[in-house]
Amino acid sequence: MALSNKTQLYHNLLLQLRSLLEVERDAIANMANTAAVLYNTLPDINWAGFYLLKDGGLVLGPFQGKPACVRIALGKGVCGTAAAQQCTQRVADVHAFAGHIACDAASRSEIVVPLLQGGRVWGVLDIDSPLLNRFDETDQQFLEQAAALFLEHSQL
Repeated sequence: MALSNKTQLYHNLLLQLRSLLEVERDAIANMANTAAVLYNTLPDINWAGFYLLKDGGLVLGPFQGKPACVRIALGKGVCGTAAAQQCTQRVADVHAFAGHIACDAASRSEIVVPLLQGGRVWGVLDIDSPLLNRFDETDQQFLEQAAALFLEHSQL
């Protein structure tokens, strides 16, 4: 996808997301709508959703896609690494990522954005693709904006 087309797609996605999130404060409802918008708008993805920090690990939250791993330890897999390091993980080939947790064998690349509030991790936004190297810096920039928009409008 051309950069200008990708940028326009994300601008439209963020407008749609803002219109859904600004009228609701419930975090579960906002996670569900955010996952649905991402899953149904972004091309070439096969999973989009949230993991929430509970009892020292990540627990599956609202998502779109095939059934997923329910619990992920901090520091394990792409999601656990993003949460532990408190920074976005963009992985071109999940099979080359040490400690990758294969919830869906079709997933080949992944991006995970940590959800930070007050300096602590609240959870992660996780998006998978069946294509190698699906996510680039533009995706990261806009998905971090989508995560920030979710945090801004959700009561955690």
